[in-house]
Amino acid sequence: MATLLYKLGRLAFRRRGLMTLLWVLILGGVGFAASSAPTPPVDTFSMPGTESQRAFDVLEKKFPDAQAEGATARVVLRAPEGKKITQGAQRETVDGLVKDLSDAPQVVGVSNPFQAHAVSKDRTTAYAVATYKVPGTKVSDKAHEALTEATERARDSGLTVETGGDAVEIESTMGGAAEGVGILVSALVLFLTFGSLIAAGMPLLTAVIGVGIGISGITALGSTLGLSSTTTTLAMMIGLAVGIDYALFIVSRYRAEVMEGRERQDAAGRAVGTAGSAVVFAGLTVIVALAGLSVVNIPLLTKMGLTAAGTVAIAVLIAVTLVPALLGFAPVRVLRRRDRKQFSGKPLSARQQRKAAKLAAKQKPNAGARWAGYVLRHPVAVLLVGIVGLGTVAVPAASLQLGLPGEGTMAPDTTQRKAYDMLSDSFGPGFNGPLMVTVEHADAKAAAGKVRTQFAGEKGVESVSPATANKGGDTAILNVIPSTGPTSDKTEELVRALRGDADRLQAETDAEILVTGQTALFIDYSKTLDDALLPYLGLVVGLAFLLLMLVFRSVLVPLKAALGFLLSVTAALGAVVAVFQWGWLADLFGVDQPGPIMSNMPIFMIGVVFGLAMDYEVFLVTRMREAYVQGAATDEAVVTGFRHGGRVVAAAALIMTSVFSGFIMEQDDMIKLIGFSLAVAVLFDAFVVRMAIVPALFALLGKSAWWLPKWLGVLLPNMDVEGEKLHAPAPEATVPPRQRERASQPR
Repeated sequence: MATLLYKLGRLAFRRRGLMTLLWVLILGGVGFAASSAPTPPVDTFSMPGTESQRAFDVLEKKFPDAQAEGATARVVLRAPEGKKITQGAQRETVDGLVKDLSDAPQVVGVSNPFQAHAVSKDRTTAYAVATYKVPGTKVSDKAHEALTEATERARDSGLTVETGGDAVEIESTMGGAAEGVGILVSALVLFLTFGSLIAAGMPLLTAVIGVGIGISGITALGSTLGLSSTTTTLAMMIGLAVGIDYALFIVSRYRAEVMEGRERQDAAGRAVGTAGSAVVFAGLTVIVALAGLSVVNIPLLTKMGLTAAGTVAIAVLIAVTLVPALLGFAPVRVLRRRDRKQFSGKPLSARQQRKAAKLAAKQKPNAGARWAGYVLRHPVAVLLVGIVGLGTVAVPAASLQLGLPGEGTMAPDTTQRKAYDMLSDSFGPGFNGPLMVTVEHADAKAAAGKVRTQFAGEKGVESVSPATANKGGDTAILNVIPSTGPTSDKTEELVRALRGDADRLQAETDAEILVTGQTALFIDYSKTLDDALLPYLGLVVGLAFLLLMLVFRSVLVPLKAALGFLLSVTAALGAVVAVFQWGWLADLFGVDQPGPIMSNMPIFMIGVVFGLAMDYEVFLVTRMREAYVQGAATDEAVVTGFRHGGRVVAAAALIMTSVFSGFIMEQDDMIKLIGFSLAVAVLFDAFVVRMAIVPALFALLGKSAWWLPKWLGVLLPNMDVEGEKLHAPAPEATVPPRQRERASQPR
């Protein structure tokens, strides 16, 4: 592996113009394909094999005129105190609103509350439903404006008017600032780390190129593969973070090789052969973790995982090809300004050479080496503090409550939330979470009548609507209104009870009876995730364990890497619960409405964080392994790994954290939650697990940390990730680098 990448790095450095042109052509070609591609499809949510999805499929097939994909806007109106919505001017205002909405663009129908029995028992509140001919994401600006103008006119008459539904425009204030914040902070960290604008700009440039290719590719293939715009967010987030990190490690290793006296082309080859090998295997662990989301069998998660994995693969390819090519354009300017002097001007005199050698010998250990030395001297204390600290942060994870986002979880000052609360107050808490029942039978209406009688007598049912049959008469639907809210445990129990009744009725009537709706959908969704969790963990952790055994040729190193991941991800879940569910520091992070955590977040975070956690394990421990195979003792190898990699790993973690933290500013609750969870997980894993707990364990395990059974060592191929075959003595330290460089350059 290292030898192959070494040759690739030298080739890219030597043929830098051709390699750079190739990537520019790829970016331009994919960008052109994206600009001419059809519009990406609208976001769809499906769960193959579940009862809720079977019911939706029945509705789509048997009720084609139901506008299943069309957006809806539910306008809730309440009369002033002491007045009725059904009388006088209030009724005229409602009728006027219905007429205005009927004339609005893209609207195919509006229900009149007085004809549809959509008036509360106390006659103070009513609601009208406008149905659009297009999905919510395609409702035009003119249609949004027409809806706003109609509701404003109703408000001007004295009514309280609020709107909900997917046709209502959601206010957004981001407009791409999340990526900008992450890149700005990353640039600052890179400059402080490298002390060179060229070196700081190179990882940013290559990461942006990689993300550009990845996002353009997703857009170009969107209509063909059914990739919606939502799938690009994760790809951008992960691709930007790992793209910067991977380039950072290779540039850093190149600088170290040059300062050790390597010829520039050879330094590029060695940087790609050593750090590039770590990049390849770290990228593979991320790809495995993201692609593994496919086992969950939720198409949206599968597409998000695969597209993000593709972007990571592009980041790896760019790191081992484009980065060494760009180094060829600025082989010296990537160094710190004070270090560049060694590669320009007149050669040093003999006296200056001796002085430089003495100064180099007296150079103090850097912060990374000093920290490693401290951990090696106090391994038990560091281990206990790290484990107890993360364990304390993880405590709230025991109270984790999962749920699906909806208008009931939106900020209290939004019109959607106000409409939701008005309906709950006037029509009952279960009104916002109705259940829909489909009945398939030769005489569907008669069979549905028996279903209605049975369901109406079930405890927890507020009301059951009369059955509505399709034109063929072989399918009917009923709406069941629970007496409790959509997120209530009692409503969940009711769904299970109704499905039990449906099974008994199905045996008696030979009718196909399916229960769906918001709460039913959540139950099926949660069960799908629960069933997939163990297979997913087994697949991802198992494959990553094998990869790490290939990298480190050790059993204990991959084992403690996986255990450390579990500790950091549990602590991250605890922080998520404290902020997003309990509301701690909610104002600081822009959490308008604390509540249950989105049900897909834990498994999603596990996949992404596992891949990213292994990044730092590979980068840091590979340098330790490199020193170990060259004859260093375990303690000495740990110090060497931190001396060369500690600062860079810390910078990489800060960069990744800043990229993810930028997405906390998003209005989208899911993106905000993902950004926060990944940011804190990276902080915990990089600074506590990888840079404290891992070296402490090395100190306690000693040489046995690298133990590998002989029979397994024979079976496993030697990937030479640490570049053992590449290591040859550098030119003598007393020979000034600038003298060697000038001698090696063509005259």
